[in-house]
Amino acid sequence: MQFRMATAADAPATARALLAAFPAQRVFAFEGDLGAGKTTLIKALSAELGVAGGTASPSFAIVNEYLSAQGPLYHFDLYRLEHAEELEAIGFIEYVDSGRYCFIEWPGLAAHLLPPGTVGLWITVEGDGARIIHAAERP
Repeated sequence: MQFRMATAADAPATARALLAAFPAQRVFAFEGDLGAGKTTLIKALSAELGVAGGTASPSFAIVNEYLSAQGPLYHFDLYRLEHAEELEAIGFIEYVDSGRYCFIEWPGLAAHLLPPGTVGLWITVEGDGARIIHAAERP
């Protein structure tokens, strides 16, 4: 499945489309270069799910928890982690097995811990600045 965001203003519509395309999934893994729009899209998804007060990148905290209309929502940024063992220290498996929305930036280190049905999102930047999001459930 593919989505196109011409500008950041398209993020809310893209978020609605993603949630509609994957209504039963709760774990979303975002990949793309720095500046590709991972955090922008996660902010839009969080807003669509009813998170009040906005979100911030959890780069220094590794995980941020937000209260959404459906309960807790978790936003991870694994960019700064160096070893898979560090995921145990933050209770990563409990988060992704919680049944709550989990949005994970830079999921490579955690790939072996992601549950079946995780939605993988690969964001690329076109020459005109548009973002192309390829989304698929992981086996």
